[in-house]
This record gives sequence, structure tokens and C-alpha cells, in this order.
Amino acid sequence: MRIIIRKALKEFWDCHPDAKQPLKAWFKFAQKADWKAPMEVKADYRNASFLEDNRVCFNIAGNKYRLVVKINYPYRIIYIRFVGTHAEYDKVDVAQV
Repeated sequence: MRIIIRKALKEFWDCHPDAKQPLKAWFKFAQKADWKAPMEVKADYRNASFLEDNRVCFNIAGNKYRLVVKINYPYRIIYIRFVGTHAEYDKVDVAQV
């Protein structure tokens, strides 16, 4: 998969150093993945939550942080839409990010 806007992950882990390794691990795994459908994401990440418009929410660092991505399955592209704490996640409309 090709991942767009990796910079957002780096900016987040610069402020939250404990998120660095889990986000890097997610990035490395997702980059090597070849997800063709949501069920393939679910097979790899059982705790992933599926949202509207092909958005997926991943729990990061033992559910301490949230990562929301939008996946274009036919083109194998992942767009980083949001990364933040639970409190920040609760304040955003993930359908609009």
C-alpha cells in the first residue's frame, strides 16, 4: 500500500514520543500490506473500526491513541486523515477529516 502524508505521523510522535514505535510499526506493516477490501484489514487488525467512506480507525499504543485513515482499495492508497489522543478523537467528526 502507498501511504500519503506520513509527515502527520512524524509530527504526532514528535509531540508524543511513546507513539513513535507503534506508529512506525503500523506504517511498516501497512506499507507491505495489499488490502483489497475491509475484511482483509480486519484479518490483520481485529480491533480496527470501520467508519463511513472507507475510513478505518486503528488503536495505537495499546489503545492510547487513534489513527484514522481513508483507504482507496482499488488503487492501494492509504490517506492519513487523523492521528491523536482519545480526547482529540472525541472532538472531531471523523467523517469530515
